[in-house]
Amino acid sequence: MAKHETPFLDQLESGPWPSFVSDLKQQAEVRAKNEEGVEFQIPQDCVDDLLGVVELSYKHGRTHWKHGGIVGVFGYGGGVIGRYCDQPKMFPGVEHFHTMRVNQPAGKYYTTDYLKKLTKLWDFRGSGITNMHGATGDIILLGTTTPQLEEVFWTLTHDYNQDLGGSGSNLRTPADCLGQSRCEYACYTG
Repeated sequence: MAKHETPFLDQLESGPWPSFVSDLKQQAEVRAKNEEGVEFQIPQDCVDDLLGVVELSYKHGRTHWKHGGIVGVFGYGGGVIGRYCDQPKMFPGVEHFHTMRVNQPAGKYYTTDYLKKLTKLWDFRGSGITNMHGATGDIILLGTTTPQLEEVFWTLTHDYNQDLGGSGSNLRTPADCLGQSRCEYACYTG
């Protein structure tokens, strides 16, 4: 059973196209059941509260997110976009719901093992919601709390040999050409 009534968001599921609302509801259900026994490090109902705050934004015709500026991790000035809800009593699961940008691998080629590790990390320390890829080209990990930022950063840099992407006035994440593998215009020597 849903934690919040979402009549406005429910309308977004009625069309013929895929809906982010359906995806969020599915993730909320996965977290509620927790069949894999994950010891969530952020509120288990954070996705339910995300649906609630987005519904309230539709109802009021304005956002209920406060942009917290760039939140840094030790020794690094970017890669985290601070997000705070202006209704923390109504939606405690998203009181802070930071977004992390992760530098994409060369040519955006992933191994299955890497994707499994990344999603497992985000299920554990974040909301489990990802975006492949954001407007900056980065892997976007949506929704975690302030205490988890350093933990995620440490795991990415020390265990996965991965870096955060750029945010704010920092260098935005560089991208490279996919080369001959997917681009008919790639330069090559024969």
